[in-house]
Amino acid sequence: MSAALAAALAALGLAAVAFFVTARRSRELRRRPGNVCAFARHPDRERWLGGHGVWVNDVFAFRRGPAGWDETLLWVASVSSRAPTKEELTRLRRIGADPVVATFALASGGSTAFAASGADRHALLGPFA
Repeated sequence: MSAALAAALAALGLAAVAFFVTARRSRELRRRPGNVCAFARHPDRERWLGGHGVWVNDVFAFRRGPAGWDETLLWVASVSSRAPTKEELTRLRRIGADPVVATFALASGGSTAFAASGADRHALLGPFA
């Protein structure tokens, strides 16, 4: 076996291991108790970013990306909920039936909007439900 072929097989093996580790970590994050599948939108941006969140007291931990490499911890002071506008519904495809948009007022100032399906309404509002 040539050295180039051995190197290619080693690289392929490492890539396969990395893929399976990432997939397993992502599945474990989705199965956390209290997990809510949600979309987040910063007030300065139009785009909704998908991820998973969980409440720990009054802190909402939101993770995006495969295996949750991008995590944001938000200390929430209050939450208000509403139905999404027609413009928001066009951007929130695949969200599910009877969606809800919750605006989190942060203790540090500012706010962030999260959207989830109606079935996840109480999980999204957490201790502020």
